[in-house]
Amino acid sequence: MIRKKGVYKVGISGSYGGFNIGDEAILHVMIRELKNALPVEITVFSKNVEHTRQQHPVEKVVPVRKLAKNEIVQELEDQDLFILGGGGILYDRDTEIYLREADIAVSKKIPTMVCAVGAGPLETFDAKLAIRDVLNKVQAITVRDSWTKILLQRAGVEKDIIVTADPAFLIEPEEFTDEMLQQEAVPLDKHIVGFSVREPGPAAPDLTTTEYHTLLANAADFVIERLDANVLFIPMEWYDFQHSHAIISKMKRIKRAFILRGEYAPTQIAGLMKRLDLAVGMRLHFLTLAAIAHTPIVPLPYAEKVEGFLELLEMPSMGIEKLGIGQLLAFIDRDWDLRNELREKLKKKLPEIQERAKINTKMAYSLLTEYHDVG
Repeated sequence: MIRKKGVYKVGISGSYGGFNIGDEAILHVMIRELKNALPVEITVFSKNVEHTRQQHPVEKVVPVRKLAKNEIVQELEDQDLFILGGGGILYDRDTEIYLREADIAVSKKIPTMVCAVGAGPLETFDAKLAIRDVLNKVQAITVRDSWTKILLQRAGVEKDIIVTADPAFLIEPEEFTDEMLQQEAVPLDKHIVGFSVREPGPAAPDLTTTEYHTLLANAADFVIERLDANVLFIPMEWYDFQHSHAIISKMKRIKRAFILRGEYAPTQIAGLMKRLDLAVGMRLHFLTLAAIAHTPIVPLPYAEKVEGFLELLEMPSMGIEKLGIGQLLAFIDRDWDLRNELREKLKKKLPEIQERAKINTKMAYSLLTEYHDVG
């Protein structure tokens, strides 16, 4: 891109470009907030160039996983700021992959910010070494929860780490209309309870796949019979479709269970959350978008990142691996009875969290104006 006078150039890299509504929600907000704050041209380093071009109003998209190091250097060298994040991208298996661009950026003296990231699991020596080597050289680090700060410090990060909040908390819901629900074959004459499920491995390590699916099928049947509500499974990633189908196959009240099949923007999914009476789920950003809509949640934590989310909201939790069917049903029943109180609690707590989420863009703004004068 040819530089325009008075315009900053910002590169953003993370787990972008694919069917992951949570990651796309993060990118959507980061782009919007940066463009509202400053005149910027944004380059996204994406796993799927076409998807990112279609979904986000940015000036350039590059195929990050297909480029060699020298090609990445060419894409980075004219950036005024490089942002790594947000999202849970610092974990054992892929840490070094996600850190590559940040490592190159700092080596080329490009101001670099690690923004609203999550971390864990983080056990391997190589992952910790890579984190220590790169993050100690960047200009700013924000994380989305206190547990990530602890993990990064344990890995050897000595730079100041600021706990903010996930950028997705700033998503602005778009209306999910009656017509859209009807296209998904969801009846409009009953309560709707949303479910978010994922693969059973990390979510429930002590349960077999059959036990895991049966547990959630029983919970869905309970919602239908006890609450007289329809159940809508909302996949947040492609893999969630498979497990949603598997759970429905074990239900008794299969005709009142539905799977959201269309491809929707994060803003639309946030709007859908306003149509739910209760949200039961595991996926972090399913719970986040529900909270934004002030929809009462029944969280089923499968990882520290969900625990960190509940800590922000000052809400109790119990991992699904610790729940028997009786406990799970009691948990759902209790939150249904308390749904009005839970709604009010979310309304009161959310503004504070959203102010913390805004710190991410404020820090990016400060770095741009401190290191560059594009006048």
